Amino acid sequence: MPDEHKLNTFTQNDYEIVKREVLHEGFLRMARYQVRYRLFDGGWSQTVTREVMERQSAVAILLYDPILDRIVFIEQFRPGATASPENPWLIEIVAGVITPDENIRDVAKREAYEEAGCEVLDIYPVSEYFVSPGGSNEYLWLFCGKIDASDIGGIYGLQEENENIRTFTVSVDEALIMLQEGKIKTSPAIISLQWLQLNREWLKQLWQTK
Repeated sequence: MPDEHKLNTFTQNDYEIVKREVLHEGFLRMARYQVRYRLFDGGWSQTVTREVMERQSAVAILLYDPILDRIVFIEQFRPGATASPENPWLIEIVAGVITPDENIRDVAKREAYEEAGCEVLDIYPVSEYFVSPGGSNEYLWLFCGKIDASDIGGIYGLQEENENIRTFTVSVDEALIMLQEGKIKTSPAIISLQWLQLNREWLKQLWQTK
């Protein structure tokens, strides 16, 4: 019987991309993969065909003022959320894609300024993960950034990227209520708020002394 508590020991040699073909190249790229991989019992799978949405990796940052105990949210239209029973304008945290040779933390700071008008004074890693590996290769780095939220708010975004972003601040307690009520529907915001809920006090102490 396999050891259920044993960590994954598979390697790059335990799968094979038999074929990859690009089906569509636009704002996103769609590719069809034919793959086979090692099974848990030691054998190999049949060749499996799957479509994968390919896109650049991304970074997201929860902007937090430890003095005022407030965070910054953004709100924008998302075409992928048009199936929502409510509306496709989602409350999120700042995020953006990483272009080749860019430093991840620099991208987080740049996006904070472009989308929310915030200068990031310090930055702390939260997590990194595949966003939806069943159908996409997107990988995301998640941070919490120290800011001054005393004069934050307004409409931001780059016109050449068709961005129309409303920026606003709420207290951490208000944000956690929004999370509990199901008003936050994107994984970077959900994960970072849950992380802040667990780490809020020591993070405040850390950043209030800097």
